[in-house]
Amino acid sequence: MNVLVCVKRVPETGARITLTSDAQAIDTTLLGFTISPHEECAVEEALRIVEQHGGSTTVLTLGPAAAIEQLQNAMAMGIGEAVLLETDGSDWNAESTAAAIADAVRTRACDLLLFGNEAADTGDYQVGVRVAHALGLPCTTGIKGISIAGGTLTARREAGGGWEIFELPLPAVVSVKEGINLPRYASIQGRLRAKKATIERIAPEPLASALETVRLAVPPEQETHVEILRSGAEAARVLRDLGLV
Repeated sequence: MNVLVCVKRVPETGARITLTSDAQAIDTTLLGFTISPHEECAVEEALRIVEQHGGSTTVLTLGPAAAIEQLQNAMAMGIGEAVLLETDGSDWNAESTAAAIADAVRTRACDLLLFGNEAADTGDYQVGVRVAHALGLPCTTGIKGISIAGGTLTARREAGGGWEIFELPLPAVVSVKEGINLPRYASIQGRLRAKKATIERIAPEPLASALETVRLAVPPEQETHVEILRSGAEAARVLRDLGLV
């Protein structure tokens, strides 16, 4: 069972976002980066599948050279190989990203491609589905349970208080949601091994796109007001008068 898991380098949750002077991109100079919780679970699921069925694991990302950090973090958890589709750091839309991933995957013998259910920065739900379409593979999304037997993958998705069950012939593409598992912590030995590991680097060609980013905008900060309502018994009376107690 050869499992390839795709991840995306995104700003850390809660980071203060600022834009470049031309308002065309996010200023990344002071940001820390990570991958989304969905993708952490995808990495963990790849490891569990191969631990159960044997085989190999590969992690792949598209991004700047600095994205090697996210690949090394996945390798520190136990992923065997890593591939960087190296860009100049500019933003790629979902169409171009999926095309580059599909081109890279075509040359590899993969039984299962795992994605996080959505991008943590843009909220896209597209790349996994687009890759499946480009490769002509069956696909399902929003998955919180996977089992494999006899060349068939069974996937579970929460729906309306119950579960939807899907059966897909392998090879297949599956997007998983946070909660499908509890990702393991990387060991010190794993981190040291990942630092020394060789990472394959490929320079993909972006597609010509009819979409053009005019500008980005940061939402205005909301004003907040604080009123001190005295203290002790006096504060209790004020809260009572306001109907809060």
